[in-house]
Amino acid sequence: DPQWRAQAINACDVAILCLPDAAARQAVASVKHPAVRIIDASSAHRTDAGWTYGFPEMEPAQSARIATAFRVSNPGCYPTGAIALLRPLVAWGLVPADHPITVHAVSGYSGRGREGVEAHEGPGAADAPAFQVYGLGLSHKHTPEIQAHAGLTQRPVFVPAYGAFRQGIVLTIALHGRLLPDGTDAGRLRDCLQSHYAGAPLIEVLSRAQSDTLDHLDPQALNGSDRLRLAVFANPRENQILLAAVFDNLGKGASGAAVQNLDLMLGRH
Repeated sequence: DPQWRAQAINACDVAILCLPDAAARQAVASVKHPAVRIIDASSAHRTDAGWTYGFPEMEPAQSARIATAFRVSNPGCYPTGAIALLRPLVAWGLVPADHPITVHAVSGYSGRGREGVEAHEGPGAADAPAFQVYGLGLSHKHTPEIQAHAGLTQRPVFVPAYGAFRQGIVLTIALHGRLLPDGTDAGRLRDCLQSHYAGAPLIEVLSRAQSDTLDHLDPQALNGSDRLRLAVFANPRENQILLAAVFDNLGKGASGAAVQNLDLMLGRH
């Protein structure tokens, strides 16, 4: 009931909205109490200039902005990984802002929400697909969010998929070294990420030695945590580089991020 919802929100210190986009906009419009602060978990306000983007590690001053904000838009799960990888590299001039970026990501089926969970855990679970690529119209709603907050001047191609596991994400971005500025290699990209996230306890950037020991990435490796793991892989002979992020779509990719933002807004960090 919109009236009861409005009454409840206006009585809050902080309200976290877990609603479809249209309902989230309606809920925000109902706020009349000037002291009410909102964290919106929908995608309704993620590119709205009047809202603070709720990715504390995005840049040095972002935590302070979130701490004092009245309107915080919680990041999407896929954009969390893409922006974490791209924004520092674009800001440092190592990846041009107009670089032709393609983002591939595979999430657990909980990323579909209730519909995905029911499809894989309900009565018809035996018929649920093991893997499916979607968003084939290349118009996924996360794409403008990735472009805006990664600092890209050209729209990236975003190709999402779901696997037959409940939660977890592997997101990758392939780069051609010949299209990067002279002298840019995997080592410089890794150094940039390590420097940017040096003071971020929830974000880990693998060293070259750690990356070299891996021959696969497990999307479920960080399930049950709020951590985000970034890595850079390379084939120097072919001048090709792969950026990768692994995290729990229900941790740093969603509810964990909302709790992190709530803690900042309540002065608990």
